[in-house]
Amino acid sequence: MTVRKEKVIVAMSGGVDSSVAAGMLLEAGYEVTGAFLCLGSAGAREAASRGCCSPTDAADARRVAQTLGIELFVLDYAEAFGPIIDNFVGQYAAGRTPNPCIHCNRDVKFGRLMDRADSLGIRYVATGHHARIAAGPGGKPAIARGRAWGKDQSYALFAIPRGRLGRILLPIGEIADKDLVRSRALDLGLSVHDKPDSQEICFVPDDDYTELLARLRPEALAPGQIVDAEGRVLGTHAGYARYTIGQRRGLRVAAGVPMYVTGIDPASARVTIGPREQTMCTSLTAGGANWHADVRGQFEATVQIRYNHRGAPGRVTVTGPDSFAVEFAEPVHAITPGQAAVVYDGLQMLGGGWIDAAGGRE
Repeated sequence: MTVRKEKVIVAMSGGVDSSVAAGMLLEAGYEVTGAFLCLGSAGAREAASRGCCSPTDAADARRVAQTLGIELFVLDYAEAFGPIIDNFVGQYAAGRTPNPCIHCNRDVKFGRLMDRADSLGIRYVATGHHARIAAGPGGKPAIARGRAWGKDQSYALFAIPRGRLGRILLPIGEIADKDLVRSRALDLGLSVHDKPDSQEICFVPDDDYTELLARLRPEALAPGQIVDAEGRVLGTHAGYARYTIGQRRGLRVAAGVPMYVTGIDPASARVTIGPREQTMCTSLTAGGANWHADVRGQFEATVQIRYNHRGAPGRVTVTGPDSFAVEFAEPVHAITPGQAAVVYDGLQMLGGGWIDAAGGRE
């Protein structure tokens, strides 16, 4: 009797991680289909993007698919990326610092692509994220940190609806070192084994988001004052959206001690700066909460406040159906509105939300 293989569609960017993910799933016995996700007209309209659907990346994805002997779809998701781009520039205009990758993972990779999988009769969706699907309480699927700690990307997956976790495969998260991923790519005969990792936002050309703001929200680049906590003018800037909480470089202010951005006020176009101790806060509030587990009204956890933050211990209090607050055990540097606060119990992600405000400033 022929055993029916489980089907999976893999989001293939032309990079080494997603390419190896496809190869690993083939080796594991899955029936694999690739999908190259393209901004299409959205990229041309907004910023002539070269990131996620450049000709080079598309060609790399096709070569990988050919080497692995799998079918590859090229999917134009310009319509889906439109709201993500609008949110991105809107957040900067509001004096916040956005994370569009989280929206893309929720709405596109594990949203629109999962809908496409349904239409094709495919159960699973996979990506090359450095994160894992593990057994949570009661054996239910949960997202956990990837084994390559320095590459962990679970933070960017918090907004995926809980009901979709059982259909997600993240094979790369089981590999403990990025060099081992490249070795697997070489073993699989993939031409992308030595391709550099992309560090850019896919719809921001040359990693310069100010060009995008100049097109869509020019008010965010209006010049204004740089002031200290007492309101004394220390200098001027060429647009408050060029700054983020905790930023030190590019201030061009002589103050005798290192200064950091501590506040951004879009109404007055003022950027407030101060010494590092003024960036330290002991609490935050967050909205847009999405929980992957049944959490108590108050509990201890580790909370990660940005992609490259290792997390800090704190007490989480659920304040509403889609909101929570965190009191940290020790002051935390540069809690930034617009970024995500993602909550962990050890290696397992419990959920997260979008930072609205920081409190308990030193």
